[in-house]
Amino acid sequence: MRSFFAKFKEGLKKTTPTFFKAFSAIGGIFGSRVLDAAALDELEEALYGADFGVETTDDILSEIRKAFKTNKQLRGLDAARIGAQVLKDVLAEAEGRLDTFTHKPEIIVLIGVNGSGKTTTTAKLAKLYRDAGHRPLVGACDTFRAAANEQIRTWCERLAIPLVASQHGADAAAVAYDAFEAARKREADVLLLDTAGRLHNKENLMRELSKIRRVLQKHDERAPHHAWLVVDGSIGSNSIEQARVFHREFGLTGLVVTKLDGTSRGGALVGIFRELKLPIYFVGLGEQPDDLQPFRVDHYADALFGLDNQKEQA
Repeated sequence: MRSFFAKFKEGLKKTTPTFFKAFSAIGGIFGSRVLDAAALDELEEALYGADFGVETTDDILSEIRKAFKTNKQLRGLDAARIGAQVLKDVLAEAEGRLDTFTHKPEIIVLIGVNGSGKTTTTAKLAKLYRDAGHRPLVGACDTFRAAANEQIRTWCERLAIPLVASQHGADAAAVAYDAFEAARKREADVLLLDTAGRLHNKENLMRELSKIRRVLQKHDERAPHHAWLVVDGSIGSNSIEQARVFHREFGLTGLVVTKLDGTSRGGALVGIFRELKLPIYFVGLGEQPDDLQPFRVDHYADALFGLDNQKEQA
């Protein structure tokens, strides 16, 4: 458990100082001095800076100020616990789970805009499921980007993950079909399809996703069983519009939020969940394969507010 908290603490290192600075005037969040009105104003600024959005920021501040009115000796750690609990309540249904499969193969399509980290996420997910005892196979359906095949091939060779790919410019739906056939013949448990990055307002690329779905449904009318949007956590609240359009056009079933280790805007995933109620399956906390972690609400909230230190010391 300590290592998991440590992973979140390290991964969110650029977000947690945003909160810590709100308590700089009182000796830090674990200081012995009590809160004051100025520190609460700093906390409000920090919450907005981390892209939690108006609704969540108001919820957190309301509970802290309510406690402050009844207890003028409220300290930084008390406020951190209140803030973390509010986040846990907001995200109570946010944890996605896919530990066991009900189809063979279970088909997961990874979609999103350019640069969100889909290709590396696809490979890391395959490794994660392989390490859990499943048999994964990856389909390289990003035939639009010239270097995409090389990138996914490099990752799969590095991680010893089987791959079905084609040449640049091939029909992405045909690759998806071939990948399904290969997964079935090899008795793979899970098929992960890496698709081309696409802007959510480009109709031709959005139609390509629909074609991939139609081809897969020739094998299994319920396919794909999962459609996960890979979101770059560093773009903050701008990711909400992406998620809204992809969900309307393709019918998302979940989220993977990447690059949380390199942003001070780590609260944006809260806004996406509040609006669309899409479960968050994984978060990316670094570049290494093991830095893709299952999303856990308690770990996320406690790490953001520095409470992981307290658990590790307990």
